[in-house]
This record gives sequence, structure tokens and C-alpha cells, in this order.
Amino acid sequence: MGEVVFITWRESVEALLVVGILRAWLSERPDRVWGLRWLWGGVALGLAAALGLALLMLGAASVLDGEAGEWFQAAMVLSAAALILQMVWWMRRHGRALRQDLEHQAAGQLARASGWGIALLAALAIAREGSETVIFLYGVAGRHAGAGQLGFAASALLGLGLALASFWLLQSGRRWLSWRSFFRISEALLLLLAASLWVNAVDRLISLDVLPTLVDPLWNSADWLDDSGAVGGLLAALTGYRAQPALITVLAYAGFWLGVAGLLRAGAPARVAPLRADR
Repeated sequence: MGEVVFITWRESVEALLVVGILRAWLSERPDRVWGLRWLWGGVALGLAAALGLALLMLGAASVLDGEAGEWFQAAMVLSAAALILQMVWWMRRHGRALRQDLEHQAAGQLARASGWGIALLAALAIAREGSETVIFLYGVAGRHAGAGQLGFAASALLGLGLALASFWLLQSGRRWLSWRSFFRISEALLLLLAASLWVNAVDRLISLDVLPTLVDPLWNSADWLDDSGAVGGLLAALTGYRAQPALITVLAYAGFWLGVAGLLRAGAPARVAPLRADR
């Protein structure tokens, strides 16, 4: 359940950052009461949109069964991996200007006296983070079917609690926990999680006879680190480790990291300035 905690923690902190930036900016304006009402309304709207997506995905999964269900699961896992890569790339290119962009858009909406514009700005930001969380969690849910809904929900709530605590520490300006270090550490963990999801998708495509195994297994390291054990299972969930991988899985894993290297090299330098919700 470690990846469930991490996903909820990471996405919740980013959502809190967006809300914090808008709240701090609106609080300094003479029409702050009016603006904050629309802001919180937009937050509620964004959360409702994310919840609607979650219900839609659960409904689709309950209708599909057999091979159709396996295809749906594979598609969602691939979507989650691709979404993580897109998010890391986007934050590298736009993370430094996130605060300025949000404040500029909010100023434009207030200049037009558009409360709905403020609400929509907040709703889109929250819905984006919420929908990413839903897709990510759905992508890893298949590996935790035995844990039950209660354990899954408890892990998500733990991640949310850690996000609230982390946001408070980040905003307090403590030298040992900065926004720069937060983005660097979480980016590395996100890429490892994307690799794990990618390997999971490859496994599903092999089971659907879409991909050949080529050589299966290529090696067997289960004697010293079994991917079904406590340590090996955690490593498998967070990095995509397999004790008995097929050759196609190893090739896909190597191809994933080569693609990541090319994607990040094409983007902006991995340097994110400290982001604060206060001035």
C-alpha cells in the first residue's frame, strides 16, 4: 500500500499548493470575501468532478468482465504511467512560473468581475489533480485486491494526512524541507512508480497474448529477493522489479527509461524554484 500513500500524498500537496497560492493572493485584495467564496466554490466543484470520474471508472469496471475487463485494466495502467510522465515533464517546464501564471489568470478574471472565472480556475486545478489521483490509484488497485477496500481507503487517508502535514512544513519555510527538495524527491519516486505501472501493463499484455515473452524467464532471483515477499513485493510495487522476468519485460523496462531520459532531456532543466502560497 506504499504507492497508494505516496500517490495521495504527492497529488494532495500539489492541489493544496494551487489553492494556497490563490487564497493568499485573493486575501490581499479589498474584494477578498467575494473572491474567496468563489474560490472555495470552485474547489468543491473540482472535487465533485474528480469524484464523478472515480464513480464512472468503477462503474465501467463493474460492467466489464473477462477479457474485456483485462483490456480495460491494461488501458488504465498504461494511461496512469503516461500521465505521470506528462506531469513530470509539465512541472519541469512550468513549475517555476506556476504562481505567476495562477495570479495572472486570477487577476484577469477579477478585472472582468467574473466570479465564475475564479471558480472555474480553481475547479480546473483541483479537478486535474483529483483526476490524476483517481487514475493513478485505479492503476495500482489491481495489485491490492486482497487488501480490501478498507485497507485501500486507510492508505489513501494516511496519504492525505501526510499531505496536510507536509504542506504546513513546506509553508513554514523550514530549511530542511523546501519546495525544491519536495519536487526533486517526489519526481524521482513518480518516475519509479511509472516504471512499475509500465511493467504491470506489459504483464497484462503478455497475459492477453498481445506481446510474446521471447524468453521466459530470463533469470530467477527469487531465492534471494522474491517479488511476492515483503521486501521484494514493496520493491516490485514501487519500481517494477520482477524476480523471474520475461525477456520482453526487461526490454520494455529498458526502453521505458531510455524514453524517460529523452523526454526529460528535451524539456527544461530539472530546476524548480521554491514555490510558496504566501508572499
